Amino acid sequence: MVRRTKEEAAATRDSILDAAEILFAKQGVSRTTLQHIATAAGVTRGAIYWHFVDKGALFSAMMDRATMPMDTAIQQLGERQVADPLQRLRDELMAVLHIVVNDEKARRVFEIATLKTEFTEDVDSARVRKREAVAEWRARMEANLAEARGKGQLPAGVDPHNAATCMWVIIDGLLRNWLFDLESFDLMALGGEVIDTFLAGLKVR
Repeated sequence: MVRRTKEEAAATRDSILDAAEILFAKQGVSRTTLQHIATAAGVTRGAIYWHFVDKGALFSAMMDRATMPMDTAIQQLGERQVADPLQRLRDELMAVLHIVVNDEKARRVFEIATLKTEFTEDVDSARVRKREAVAEWRARMEANLAEARGKGQLPAGVDPHNAATCMWVIIDGLLRNWLFDLESFDLMALGGEVIDTFLAGLKVR
């Protein structure tokens, strides 16, 4: 009986987080109340407070259980051995775009963190998590670009840090604009062209 009660409690918690995730993506974090979430999840507000002290705690739990596209790409490509650092960089960036396009859950959480969150004190964990994810990706890109420069694939005058920053700005801009209107352009096709153009531009400096 105790085990079933724990399982039911876990299922209720998951249903609350699922409902919150969908509502946050649809109408934004600040416009979503606990009552909205309770209604969508088919529970009472009391049930929400049994699991989470407030909306900030609920939001943090939702983000903690989520896997961002960048994290998923690292997991998928982490075991691959690619000798060419520029090809490795391209593969990683294209993997992020592919996950955003094809993994609805990952896309939804990324959209919440990027476009649907007002960074107030109660949801500041989103700002921290995004900053950490971006810093990690910029570091990965910078390492690949530095290795490429060391191998003579890029001119000595290319600054890996600055190039990685520019590359992230481009990718972030692509993702933001595509998320505003999923039908506006083919993210994979245009993203591949943009990445290839940028890398080609670095080579001819």
